[in-house]
Amino acid sequence: MSEHFRVHGGARLVGEVDVVGAKNSVLKLMAAALLAEGTTTITNCPDILDVPLMADALRSLGCQVELEGDVARITTPAELSYQADSEAMGKLRASICVLGPLVGRCKRAVVALPGGDAIGSRPLDMHQSGLEKLGATTSIEHGCIVAEAEGLHGAQIWLDFPSMGATENILMAAVLANGTTVIDNAAREPEIVDLCLMLTQMGAKVEGAGTSTLTVHGVKELKPTEHRVIGDRIVGATWGFAAAMTRGDVRVRGVNPHHLDLVLEKLRMAGAEVTVYEGEDEGFRVVMEDRPKAVDFVTLPYPGFATDNQPFAIALSAVAEGTSMITENLFEARFRFIDEMIRLGADARTDGHHAVIRGVEKLSSAPVWASDIRAGAGLVLAGLCADGATEVYEIFHIERGYPGFVENLRKLGADVERVSS
Repeated sequence: MSEHFRVHGGARLVGEVDVVGAKNSVLKLMAAALLAEGTTTITNCPDILDVPLMADALRSLGCQVELEGDVARITTPAELSYQADSEAMGKLRASICVLGPLVGRCKRAVVALPGGDAIGSRPLDMHQSGLEKLGATTSIEHGCIVAEAEGLHGAQIWLDFPSMGATENILMAAVLANGTTVIDNAAREPEIVDLCLMLTQMGAKVEGAGTSTLTVHGVKELKPTEHRVIGDRIVGATWGFAAAMTRGDVRVRGVNPHHLDLVLEKLRMAGAEVTVYEGEDEGFRVVMEDRPKAVDFVTLPYPGFATDNQPFAIALSAVAEGTSMITENLFEARFRFIDEMIRLGADARTDGHHAVIRGVEKLSSAPVWASDIRAGAGLVLAGLCADGATEVYEIFHIERGYPGFVENLRKLGADVERVSS
């Protein structure tokens, strides 16, 4: 029996909400456990569907994986399987991140081409090119990416685009390569820094985390470690936009506010009062008293405005005072979200990589369908600003990125329920 969310508009969100570990970090950290024989412990894991899927993928490679609460314990054997072509692999995009560790540790890998969100083309050519410069040969065969090498060696690698996935795979292969690898135009996201920190704890020698140049001095072996996942900045941003859209007052805990500097600045420009908190009580608070003002958004790699936040920017713009332009530079299919927003009464037009949104006082309820994690969350936020009850379908997407989404919304005062279809 399928389920959907029924969202009743009109509530002002008020209260506190906790952000757990980052989806875009935890799965890569789980894959990094393949690099060291023994038991690696990862804490602050989010309770989302992708974590048990990744656990199944690791089990298919010979690991023992225990998931208990927000803790994952991964015991990696001395002899790993290099065949990562299980059913679980095809169900999540992040499954490709086992490629680098397997090539680094086993010197060969067969990895099923990944599944995940329908947000546009995400080719693997930079992953392959980087591994080839490290000494591997790669090909696509029977729905799998195949890579093998007699041995890996350091190399100078320039990425045409600062891809997170390519940076992660090349990095995790290079830590066990012979010699020094320099990755130029590397991704700079906080999740990359988190991975670098864990690898360093395991004994890797990585310099430049958080900059566009990573220098990796290869070591002979790594050791298991214990590591806490950073807070999810995209989930944190979701709650910030929700507060602004509903003219609410929400305190967000458990995420580094500096990972959202640009998001919080955009919310200030829209008229919100934003307070940041650092240290053990890290997070931020967003208070919006009046209707949001229109703001333009341009998606770019970090530290630019994340493409994952683009649906929230569109949803905010749809109820803002004035006209906004949204420019999407990363994934061409992200704008399919706008078709669902139009069902809700948004005044929106698209032209290539640009969308023009003319804000309306209030949206109108309608049945809508989520096409990916963030689009689904964005539709729920839009439903909070619509007359009547909005039905949001394909909610399994949302649950891949948001643990306890309905429960958190209800705690903040939203009238949202899960309904069996």
